[in-house]
Parts: sequence; structure tokens; C-alpha cells
Amino acid sequence: MTGSSELEFSGGGRVRPLIVTRRPRARTMRLSVDPRDGAVRLTLPPRTALRPALAWVESKRAWIEAALAALPAPQVIADGGTVPFEGTTLTIDWREGAPRAIRREENRLVLGGPRDAIGTRVLRWLRAEAARVLEAETRACGARAGVTIGRVGVGDPRTRWGSCSSAGDIRYSWRLILAPPAVREATVAHEVAHRLHMHHGPAFHAAVRDMLGRDPAAERAWLRTHGTSLQRVGREG
Repeated sequence: MTGSSELEFSGGGRVRPLIVTRRPRARTMRLSVDPRDGAVRLTLPPRTALRPALAWVESKRAWIEAALAALPAPQVIADGGTVPFEGTTLTIDWREGAPRAIRREENRLVLGGPRDAIGTRVLRWLRAEAARVLEAETRACGARAGVTIGRVGVGDPRTRWGSCSSAGDIRYSWRLILAPPAVREATVAHEVAHRLHMHHGPAFHAAVRDMLGRDPAAERAWLRTHGTSLQRVGREG
């Protein structure tokens, strides 16, 4: 059974969560920095003692602080600011007396309502757009490939852009709606291809290329380069 607890990591004038997780299949200690909020994550085998593990974390302080420093600045969503959307940039345009419902006008998102809730409401709109677009594109791709698709949903995972269960349920990061459409399409093809091959062998990659009509190397490279920036959209720290 997986267990986790939260401590603190102090560095660079800030205190960040240090999340310790024990995983039954872990064989070694592993450190990572969460691109979403800068939390430091320590994964341990089940029986590893905590005190020496924390000493090991301290020995990796230089690496942790370098990883934190490399994170893009959080992109707060506020009136007059911008947000990426399908590879373009939309400007947040709050207008006193305007309807609360968000509407897109060319390269602007226009909204009224409470000004202090702009960020929450824009994020909700982006997530709804992601759910709508990814549902349609996944089912269309599945139909072309001749495979059945279960439920399609979106979340905000830490590392994965998409996942496919053996039952055919597919789930994505809603943040794909921030990326260029080609990147989203490549991710959809990747997950739908898992309905044919639940592995990442040659047959799987051939299926992805067939569905997409090209090799997705450029799109994978785009996500490696820009994915962390997408994770910082709507964050405050």
C-alpha cells in the first residue's frame, strides 16, 4: 500500500512542501521537483528509515535548488494578462457589467462578474474546453482506427499528458488545450494507439504514425521543451 506524508524543505528564502511517499515496488530512493508547484518529492522503498533518507535529501540540496531555480515563473491569470491557448495567446479582458459567462472574441477572453475570481473562472473555462475538444478528437480518432473507447476525461496530473486503461478509458491533462493543436493531436493518437497495443514497442509506434499520418517526434520534443511552462499556468507560487 502506498503511504505519504508531508514535511518541509527550506531553501532560497522559501519553504516548500517535502512530500515523502513510500511505494511497495520502489527499490531505491528517488527525488523529483513537482513542476506544478515546486514541491519536493521523495519516493522511498517501504522499509527505508526516514532519518537517513532525509539526510540524503540534504546531501542533494544543490541539485534541488538548481531544479527549483530552473522552473519557469508561475503565470498568474488576471485582468490584462495573457494565457496560452492552442498555441496562440489570449488576453484576459475583464469588463465591469459584462456577463459573467466567459466568451472568446478573437484573441481575447471577455468576462464580467467578480474580479477577484478571474483566475478560477478562466481555469474552469480552459478545462471545459479541453474536455470538450479532447472527447471529440479521441472518439473521432478511435473511429478511424476501428477501436472502442471507454470514458474520456481530463485531470491535472503531475507528469503524464495522457493515459489509457486496459478497459479503454482515456484520461488527459487538461493543459493540452494550451499547446498547439498538433501536440494535442499527437497525444490523442498515442493514447488511442494503446487500444491496439498496451506497450511501447515497434508495433505501437507504427500504429501512432498510421493514425497521425506522420512521426510525432516534433510534438514530443515540443512537450519536453515547453511542458513545464504549461504546468505553471494558473499557479501562484
